[in-house]
Amino acid sequence: MSTSLESEARPQAGSKRATGVVVSICSIIAVAFSVFEIWANSFSFLPTLKLNTIHLAFLMFLCFLMYPARRGAARDKVPAIDWIFAILGAGCALYFCLSFDALYNRGMIPLPRDYVVAVVGLLLVLEAGRRSTGPILPVLAIIFLLYARYGQYVPGVFAHGGFPWSRVVSRMFMTDAGVFGTTITISSTYLFLFVLFGEFLAKSGVGDFFNDFAFSLIGHRRGGPAQVSVISSALMGTISGSSIANVATTGSFTIPLMKRIGYTPDFAGAVEATASTGGMIMPPIMGAAAFLMAGFLGVPYTTIMVAGIIPAILYYLSLLFVIDMEAQQRGLLGLPKSDLPKLWEVLRDKGYRVIPVLVIIYALVTGLTAITSAFAGLVSTVLVSLFNRKSRMGLKKIVEALAGAGRSIVPIGLACAVVGIIVGVTGMTALGSVVAYNMINLSRGVTLLALVFVLLASLVASMGLPATACYVVVAAIAAPALVRMNIPPLAAHFFVFWFGCLSGITPPVALASYTAAGIAGSNPNKVAMTALRIAAPGFLLPFLLVYRPELLGLPAPMPRLVVSIGVAVLACLSTACCTHGYFMGKLSMWERVLMGIGSVMLVNPDMWSYVGITMIACVLAYRWYRARRGRNRSAGLQCEACT
Repeated sequence: MSTSLESEARPQAGSKRATGVVVSICSIIAVAFSVFEIWANSFSFLPTLKLNTIHLAFLMFLCFLMYPARRGAARDKVPAIDWIFAILGAGCALYFCLSFDALYNRGMIPLPRDYVVAVVGLLLVLEAGRRSTGPILPVLAIIFLLYARYGQYVPGVFAHGGFPWSRVVSRMFMTDAGVFGTTITISSTYLFLFVLFGEFLAKSGVGDFFNDFAFSLIGHRRGGPAQVSVISSALMGTISGSSIANVATTGSFTIPLMKRIGYTPDFAGAVEATASTGGMIMPPIMGAAAFLMAGFLGVPYTTIMVAGIIPAILYYLSLLFVIDMEAQQRGLLGLPKSDLPKLWEVLRDKGYRVIPVLVIIYALVTGLTAITSAFAGLVSTVLVSLFNRKSRMGLKKIVEALAGAGRSIVPIGLACAVVGIIVGVTGMTALGSVVAYNMINLSRGVTLLALVFVLLASLVASMGLPATACYVVVAAIAAPALVRMNIPPLAAHFFVFWFGCLSGITPPVALASYTAAGIAGSNPNKVAMTALRIAAPGFLLPFLLVYRPELLGLPAPMPRLVVSIGVAVLACLSTACCTHGYFMGKLSMWERVLMGIGSVMLVNPDMWSYVGITMIACVLAYRWYRARRGRNRSAGLQCEACT
């Protein structure tokens, strides 16, 4: 199972071909792709624009061989038209790699053949995006292209003068402000190397260590397998930003175990889906959108990584709250210690496998670039694998990892290419500034109302877009409005990023939930709705991050940080109690309402937060008193029975 960063092909996307000859050809090209990326990012001084064109050439060639035109149309042979598309797509990208210098020497004045190649290239990028990620993202890009051309006919505040097709096409495919812009730059540099790092780690067997470590640590506790699912998914999230890969990797054994000890199939699948979704916000290797966020904000990836530490811990802590409530409510026990691996034996026999993760964390923290850190992680993975004969990475495993990375990056990279069109049009037409101005007016300058607008936009976008594309589209249009309202840029982008990550459990397109439902043998929609209930605290956390930016590592006095963490933990607990209806016993309706209202009041650090704390504290104290009185009464009845 690949542990690549958010391999986000939607259900609408064409199925991969799985035939021997095609797989062999794709594997050879994918290996060459990976070798080129290692060379280009580590040993060459290739200009970024030319690197991006070659990167796109590989993506296009692989896509038309890997993904048929129609969903589920796997064939033994690649049709001639797909070979033509593959060669044309790669050729259009390479054409500009070879002609950029001449184009600049002419003062960026294209020749007629440049326009022809650019138009063909744009059309093939859209088609490749449709095959690998589904139709919604390319359709959205086409709408943006039409908006750039015919903006003068758009009514109201979004109208603009309009640009001729020659200007639109040249900007989108001949400069670094469109397809070859920031988004695909991230794909051709950081993303690819971290995808490759994840593939190498998967071959080294680090997943086995994470699973055994989680079982040995908490497998015996109440609701053990569910808690193991959370911990192992969190650990897998440190090396994989893919919710789907996490579900398939850890869910294959945690979901059956959860069902065995008494959890319903719906709940078991939902726990795994929500836990795996958190992998996209779990440092050090977060979702693909996190790398794009670093590029948009112009900050080192380390800044994003540090910002994700406390939010990720809070997210997983909220899941543990819900799991413990469910286990307590159902009277579920953990697994017998005799059936679990010993912690010391796990650390002794497999602990060395986590060394590459520590290497990459150390490299990032000490100030090395993300590219250098990823390369250090690759080298350390190979060296560490030599410690044990069973996990040793020989030539075969290395080639498999190289091929896996080249294939895994295709849907991600093409999503970045198509999104580049949307970002390019947004900058070309000043759409972001227009939306920001009108959002501020519509919200009357009220931050909470503006955040709700962005939340709704993110949830709507996540219904049809992969998490990466969802983040980029909403961030390009709406994030400037939040920044203009004096929200720190990091908090504004993290707010958008967070809700994009939750797309994996947000119906109707909840891929993480659907994957977990397949393993659990349950109804996908029921799993998705249960996952939403479990992850309810996760929908409140982004608001806390905006109003309490110290949770993202932004400068603040230590007492304030401690208070904010305490308030966030309380908000997670009370939200979990509200949605689950349990705390040391079943909660009444009025208790759940008080917990829910109190949770919302905790968001803004003003006087209302003290009211919220008081409300929640009263309910918790009352439930504790009722539970204690019930235990004393039971003990008294037992004593009377004995006498």
